[in-house]
Parts: sequence; C-alpha cells; structure tokens
Amino acid sequence: MDAGSVAFLSVTPFPDTRRGDLVEVLHGRAIADPYRWLEDPDSDETADWVKRQNEFTAAYLDSLPDRSWFLETMQQVMKQPRAGVPFKRAGHYFVSRNDGTQNQDVIYVASSLPELLAGGRVLVDPNTFSEDGTSSLSSLTVSADGQLVAYGVSEAGSDWTRFRLLRLATGDAVDDALIQTKFSQAEWLPDNRSYVYTHFDHKGDADGTQTAALAGPKLRVHRIGDLQDQGQVILESPENDQLIFWAEVTEDDRYLVVSIVEGTENKNRLWAYPIVSGERSELGSPIKIIDEPIAEFSLAGSDGSTLYLRTDLGAEAGRLVAVDLEAFADSAETGWHEVVAPSEHTLSDARAAGYGFILIYLADAQPLIVKVGLDGGSSGIVEVPGGAVVGLNAKRGDSEAFVGLSSVTSATRSYLIDTGSSTVTSLAELVQPSHEPFLAPEIVMERHVATSKDGTPVPYFLITLVDVDRSRPQPTLLYGYGGFKIPVLADYRPGWPCWLAAGGLLAIANLRGGGEFGTAWYEAGRLASKQNVFDDFVAVAEDLKQTGITTTQQLALHGRSNGGLLVGGVLTQRPDLAAVALPAVGVLDLLRFHLFTIGAAWISDYGNPDDPEQFAQALAYSPLHNVRPGTSYPATLVLTGDHDDRVVPLHSHKFTATLQYAQAGEQPILTRIEVSTGHGLGKPTALIAAEWADLLAFAAYQTGLRPRNSEGLDA
Repeated sequence: MDAGSVAFLSVTPFPDTRRGDLVEVLHGRAIADPYRWLEDPDSDETADWVKRQNEFTAAYLDSLPDRSWFLETMQQVMKQPRAGVPFKRAGHYFVSRNDGTQNQDVIYVASSLPELLAGGRVLVDPNTFSEDGTSSLSSLTVSADGQLVAYGVSEAGSDWTRFRLLRLATGDAVDDALIQTKFSQAEWLPDNRSYVYTHFDHKGDADGTQTAALAGPKLRVHRIGDLQDQGQVILESPENDQLIFWAEVTEDDRYLVVSIVEGTENKNRLWAYPIVSGERSELGSPIKIIDEPIAEFSLAGSDGSTLYLRTDLGAEAGRLVAVDLEAFADSAETGWHEVVAPSEHTLSDARAAGYGFILIYLADAQPLIVKVGLDGGSSGIVEVPGGAVVGLNAKRGDSEAFVGLSSVTSATRSYLIDTGSSTVTSLAELVQPSHEPFLAPEIVMERHVATSKDGTPVPYFLITLVDVDRSRPQPTLLYGYGGFKIPVLADYRPGWPCWLAAGGLLAIANLRGGGEFGTAWYEAGRLASKQNVFDDFVAVAEDLKQTGITTTQQLALHGRSNGGLLVGGVLTQRPDLAAVALPAVGVLDLLRFHLFTIGAAWISDYGNPDDPEQFAQALAYSPLHNVRPGTSYPATLVLTGDHDDRVVPLHSHKFTATLQYAQAGEQPILTRIEVSTGHGLGKPTALIAAEWADLLAFAAYQTGLRPRNSEGLDA
C-alpha cells in the first residue's frame, strides 16, 4: 500500500448503546445527556456495555495487518533495563531499577554509590504487591535517622494509596496502621516516629472505582502506633473544600513548609511551621509568609531561618528569592531579597545543592542546567544531554547531586554532579543489561514554528529518522497537551521509539496553557482563553500539511488527560483536520467534570460550570456537547482505564457512545477500556506495551504507515 493511500477495514454496526431521554436546563440552556447512565461504573448495564465495547474493539484491532509488529516492537522497547535517578538520605543511596522483565520498578538501597552502581540490596519490590502486577509504588520516604521507610501502595492504578512502614536495615515490616491518602507522601518529622501527610475523608472502601467528589483535605500528623483518625489535624479549610495542602520539611528539620493552593491553580499561599524537636516533634504557630495567592512560590532550599523560593512574582519567567523568617516575623516588609534575577529563559526548577543552587531553565522548551552560588552568581552551565530533566536530587552542603534526563528515544539517563567543581559523571552502570538491547532508531530533531489563529507563533518539535524520505509527505503523529502550566518537551514516552522505528514522523507541540514559556504563556491558554489551545494545535497541524511534511490522510492526533480534552476538542471543531484521533483518559464532559473525584480542582483551567459565564465558555468547546450527528468524524480510538479515579472513565464512555451515534462516515469509532488500571500511575510493563501497540497500530493503519522492516512490505 502506498504511504499516501488509506484503506479501511469493514466496520460492522457499533455495539448498541441505550439512549436515555434526560434533558437538564442549565443556566437557561437545555442540555441533553442521553448517556448519563454510563456515569455509574458499578452498574450491570455499564459493565455489559464495557464488555461489549472491548470485544468489538479487540476484534477490530486483531484484524490490523501490522498489530503483531507493533506489539513485538513495543515489547522489545519495554524489555530494556532501566533505572531512575538516585537520591541520598541518612547516609544511604537509593534508586529504582527494572531489569526489563518486571511489571514494576524495584527500589534498591546501598551504603555507598559504588555499591549502588554494583547492584545494591532490594529494599521494596512492588512486584510482590499483587499477582497481576497492577499494584504499584506511589512514594517512598526515609526518616532522618535512617531507621524507617514509609512507602505508598496504589492498587490497580488508583490515586488512593496506603502507607506501609519497614525498617531500612533489615527490610522487616513495621506494625502500624495502613494510612490511606491521595496525592501525598509521608513527610517525616525529626523525631523519626511521626510524619505529616494529606488526609481525605471517604465513605466505604477506596478501591479506585468511586466517582464521588472528594471532600476537602486535612493536613495531619500520624504518630506510629496510632489509628488514622487519631492523627492531629494541623490544617483544614471547611469554608473552602477546594484548598489542597503540600507539606515539606526543610533539610535542617527546622520548619514544615506548607503550600496552600486552590485546586490546580498556579498561585499559592506559603506558611512555615516551626518544628519543636525532641522525643516527640511538635509544630509551632505558622509564619504566614505569603497569605494571599498572588503568585507561585515553591521551596528551593533553606539555610537556618532563611528560605529560598522559586517564584514568578514580578518575573514572568521565574526567579529565585530569599526570605529570612526571623526578620519577617518582625515585619512582613523586611527579610526579602533577590538571589537570582529573571532570565530570558523559563526557570522551571531550583534546588539547593552544595553551597549554591542548581537551576533548571527551559530555553525554547529545551533544558539548560546552570549552577550558581549562594549569592546567585553563575558558576557555569552543567553540560548533560537530553530533551527533558526528569529528576533532580540534591541538598544543601552535599558534594553530590543527581540529575536524570530523557530524550525522545531513550528513557532516564542519570548523572552525578560534583557540586564543587561542577564535574559531571555518567551513571550508566545503574542500568545493567540482561539481554540483547533494543536499538533505538537514529533520529533528527528540528524546531518549527506555526502561526495560530490570532497570529501567535506556536513552536513545535519535528522528529524524524535520519534517512526518512522528506521529498514526499509521510504519516505523522502529532502530540499535545496545553494546560496547567505543564511544559511539554522532547522527552521519552515508550511509544515514540516504536512509531519512529516504523518510519512515522513525530511532532510535539508547545501550546499555550503549558509552562514552556512562562506565566503569560500559561494564562493565555486557560479559562476564557482556553480556545487558544485548540487553535494552536490546529495551527501546528495545518503547518505540517502546508509545508509538505504530511497530509490530512496521513495525520494522527494524540493527547492524554488534558491532552485528551485537546484532541476531543479539535476532533469536534475540525473533524476534517486529520485522519485519526487518539484521545486518552481525557476530560471530555466540561459541564460535569467538577462533580467527580478531584475534578473540581481543574476549575482553575476550565472554569466553574456553576457560573453562568464560565458555563458558556466551557460549553463552547466541551467535546461531548459539540458532537454533531450526521458528521463524518475521523477514525477514533478512545482510551481509558476502569480504575481511573482522577479523570473518571465516564468521560470516555459518554464521548464514545455519542460519537458512535453521530458518525456518518465509514471510519471506526472505538474505545479501549483497560481493566485494573487507572490514569497511568504504576501501569504494569506488559500493559504499557499492549496499550501503545494498539494505539500505534490503529494510527499506522489509518494513516497508511507500514513498518519499514515488516516482513514482505515495501519501505
């Protein structure tokens, strides 16, 4: 089959889905919701619908001619041994590893770096948590005295986790209550027998399929031996259940620094609780450093009573400031000074390291690592290769810092930075090959710029094989996100090397709403400006076609979560734009998202549907409500997990049913509903390989891509 041609397998009628007659009047508008019944994940009718849809999709995917090639290649990709970024605590070194055959990464510990590089000792093996490999490790923290370890266990990909304790020296379990939480790790206090965490009340068993909206959290202290409900409540906000608390103990154990943020807003309050150390750690009254959400503040390090903060206050691209809490206690107007002034690049991270700081900048959405002294004076750029920094572990006074980077075709590569000399040493020995390696394809990465509807330049990465035929358009996968100030970089995703190895082109868009280019770039892609994100994505797609890189028939659109909303929104606004749409775990019902689990937190980006003006804004782009019967929609594969308790699967279910009902063309509308997985947390290796294989095989077939080395096929 020629690369520019497209053929469709015959599609039998879609599985039957009952249409109800529910219509609600919201802010004076009649809103039909015929598939409201699919919001109940535990009903027999929903279970039957899921079963029939999965069977229908499986039959279609089984018939794809190159599905086996994609599955075999993805299995090779996922079988590559890998390791995370090391960190130090209490004189010990820790790292995660996977030999390529394990569903979950294993945590190793050693008393020295050479010992860790040589292998170390298994501390926690999540592969023992469940027989099917779907339970995973969500967090791991070590007490300051190096005696105890607290780790979180997630079952079936749920955001709900339970803390367990063990003794570092022996690995023996510690008898304690299984503390249940979400979006939190155990933050140890200096008494080494208590920790701070975020507590959410819940009814019944929290098993990952509940859809009820979360109640407001409490910041609590858990003392070993107590039951969960006996923990002291440090902070709660009954008057605003959208506030979320993030706690961090400074490296010298003097303060508990708490960030107070409303949902996923990128402005926060910042309080510091003095810690009274002793046999039993106690917390003093908070010093309210920032008590109005005027900007973003995050802890970069501390030195006695001085806290170093990364902030965008007065600096759209970010800067580093210091506040002396002793001086601040006398007058909130004193005690502040600037350490590192704003740069032309976006400051995405800052950590105290040795006797200075390591700063991570984004220079045109590409990482730039800089080391500075305590006075902010630069001591040079740290030269390490990669498309994104995926980990930075460092602390004040330590001569060793660890940084991990990934690229489009390679997972984490870790490096040791000498914080005194800035010397960089590769830690390739962390990854211990156990079999023939997967040879990642040799690629070329280019920077391109599209022009959005309002004239805004929108950059994107274009990644191709070194020897790809650029004289004619080629099948292309376009990926985007555009939200929550999260930067989208040229980093590693397991499917990228597989798609590229098949001969496809990959485009990664830097859309407004993301964090690549500072606060104004983010603000231009949320709330009343959310439409800019869809326009930006369309602009990149059109640029790819106008420049001869691809064609409509060869273009596939992909995004996850907020990126799933992106693809769904573009799919409904421009059904003629591409051949394929691949929305995964997407927010697709913008009128009811705030009613389920943590959904109300996203009001910061999407607005509040209970507000008439913001309701109208959301309705204008809500994918579910902009599907038009009688329209020819592109081939679509909607992906979700039955235990996704962040973006609950009802979004994908209702959107799939609505698209299938409306489809006037011959292209398939399918959904792939993974069992015992969630939003993505801790997904087993085998399931990652299978999901990517299906997604890529579907995209390849619909865009005319045939794998280069598939037996008996032309290049």
